[in-house]
Amino acid sequence: MTMKTLASSLAVALSLSIAATFAQAQPASVDATAPAATEAVQLQQIRNATVKITYGDTTFLVDPMLAKKGTYPGFEGTYRSNLRNPLVDLPMSEQEVLAGIDAVIVTHTHLDHWDDAAQELLPKDIPLFVQNLADALMIRGQGFTNVRVLSRAEFNGVTLSQVGGQHGTDEMYAVAELATALGEAMGVVFQSPGYDTLYLVGDTIWRDEVDMALEDYGPQIVLINAGYAMMNGFDGSIIMGKEDVLRATQAAPDATIVATHMDAINHMALTREELREYVQEQGIADRVEIPEDGATLNF
Repeated sequence: MTMKTLASSLAVALSLSIAATFAQAQPASVDATAPAATEAVQLQQIRNATVKITYGDTTFLVDPMLAKKGTYPGFEGTYRSNLRNPLVDLPMSEQEVLAGIDAVIVTHTHLDHWDDAAQELLPKDIPLFVQNLADALMIRGQGFTNVRVLSRAEFNGVTLSQVGGQHGTDEMYAVAELATALGEAMGVVFQSPGYDTLYLVGDTIWRDEVDMALEDYGPQIVLINAGYAMMNGFDGSIIMGKEDVLRATQAAPDATIVATHMDAINHMALTREELREYVQEQGIADRVEIPEDGATLNF
């Protein structure tokens, strides 16, 4: 998908009727005096940034990219754009990925987080949380009927809170066309009484919003998109990398850091193997989980 295609898709979404109605999620509060966690949170790495997060009987599918290996061309203007995406197949069937899910969270609508295969395979009436009106309009235009713009909401006893970020450096966002292509992307905090709090950072570099979320929510689990995706002609990355994983262990000293969004898309410059070597060198291997595709973690 080219930058122009991404920008065009956003423009089409915004041109739709703003008067369209949505099944909005209602805000819910979380008791600050809730007891310490006694139940397990389950996180399953699927592929790329696609994960399943389970609180009790409720399972969320995050950022589904479900196409077969090599379905799409590499992202134009990015590192290794000659490679086709995804770089690897799913570790299980699409039906197994979708089994048991109660809702979907799409942090943003880039192809590697919300692809054609996911749009075809998911039930059109499944509850689906997005970051803003533009993404909601786009996904409703794809036939989904239960799209909810997330700010702070309760779903089946789990409170979801949107956290901001920036999908690239200030230098990148100073280029108008690139800023449009990068767009916005959200993080999400998951909370439920008796369970650990999980902060899904999303596609962002480290910014004040991340520090604030760590301070305000005190998560016990921090899920970082750590593949260090690179644009040609720019220093830095459009998401986090290994140094951010180290910084997270320092900023959230009581949390387990889980690294995802690696080894599946052409512009990812950090591999799991490299990150494992780095966390060993830094003496933080006991604080960081780097799951392979298909692996399940219990907290």
